Amino acid sequence: MLITDMTMPEFVAALKGSQTIFLPFGSTEEHGRHLPLDTDTMQVYATVAAAAVLHQTFVAPPVHYGICRSTSEHPGTVTLSSDTFRALVRDLVRGFYGQGLRNFILISGHAGKTHIGALIEVGEEMLKEFSDIRLAVINEYDFCYQAGSGIIEVEGDSHAGEVETSRIQYLFPELVKGSSKREFPDFPEYILVRNKRSYWPGGVWGDPAFASREKGEKLCRLTAAALAGFVKEFESFIER
Repeated sequence: MLITDMTMPEFVAALKGSQTIFLPFGSTEEHGRHLPLDTDTMQVYATVAAAAVLHQTFVAPPVHYGICRSTSEHPGTVTLSSDTFRALVRDLVRGFYGQGLRNFILISGHAGKTHIGALIEVGEEMLKEFSDIRLAVINEYDFCYQAGSGIIEVEGDSHAGEVETSRIQYLFPELVKGSSKREFPDFPEYILVRNKRSYWPGGVWGDPAFASREKGEKLCRLTAAALAGFVKEFESFIER
């Protein structure tokens, strides 16, 4: 149930069948030379939309911005501050709670650790603020990599490589512009650096050469099914 497409009466009627909502978060971020800047958002929104067909669930309009730290110096990346992002997430949960939703799945197609950590932080706050909600925070790639364990060939692939290129080739083939070289960043362990591009010049974490549309279709389908299965478990979860 895509909220973007619903009328007011349709929203009210749908609440009788479900009080669960996916809140999808992405980013506006470089994805090598070959993938669109909206890659994270497009992937997660398409996946949760497919999952909602398999199990009735509200799907909120996606948030196209997030916290991007490692790619913040690359062309095209626009990052929110942590304070702004957390405030936005709080308002979204509070707003949809006010509209009758009670089961919140904050799901991100952007896997940055700072970004995911901010979602978890706000999730913990919301559990304290509302005594009658369930809340989950999901890195969508966790489901994708688990579902595609027999499909993915490049070990450690995570950004603009085999997986993301395959999925965009399937979902939006017209937006894939060639390819990029195999690359893995070499950031120093523990040390924060200013010139991030010098440690990760091409903005790829993996190998796009292993991508294919067929892989993308399988990964999208299997991930959506896994998420639909999670929703069923989530809706029946009773905290100790």
